[in-house]
Amino acid sequence: MIGRLRGTLVSLRATGVVLDVAGVGYEVAVTPRTVADLPGIGEQVVLHTHLVVREDAMLLHGFDSETERDLFRILLGASGVGPKVAMATLGALQPDELRRAIAAEDVDTLTTVPGIGKRGAQKLVLELKPKLTTAEADSVVGTSTVAQVRDALEGLGYQPAEIREVMADIEAEAPVAEQLRRALRSLGKR
Repeated sequence: MIGRLRGTLVSLRATGVVLDVAGVGYEVAVTPRTVADLPGIGEQVVLHTHLVVREDAMLLHGFDSETERDLFRILLGASGVGPKVAMATLGALQPDELRRAIAAEDVDTLTTVPGIGKRGAQKLVLELKPKLTTAEADSVVGTSTVAQVRDALEGLGYQPAEIREVMADIEAEAPVAEQLRRALRSLGKR
């Protein structure tokens, strides 16, 4: 398996790059966020990779960090999630956001990922919650606080996109009333 590549960036596209490693050009699929973080063409790049072998192709997926690659591998372990949906998930959500959404059973955040509907998001939460038990995810107070604040804001007529933006800046450890107060204050400034 190819776990890491270090080479010269030869080509840059929205969904992939070509790295020249000792004279061999490796095509690597990456998220748009990874593309944005890469240096210019001709610069040295290190990507942590995962090789997907299919009957008709061998696909190399690249990530900025080992953490992101490991999260990709965990996503692939969920039923119904292939490389395309896993890459879309990591493209739409930061690793910390994904962990928090799973720990808080925040289906609305997961449905922002192209290719994941409400049922798929609920299924992901059920399958991934036991696998994503980290200190960050454990610090989320669970479904009660985040879900309560989200439901309250939705009840007041705020759109899911607005709620997501505001919730990203609020401490999940705070009591529900304090989270709601901060969210309303932040929404009121817009």
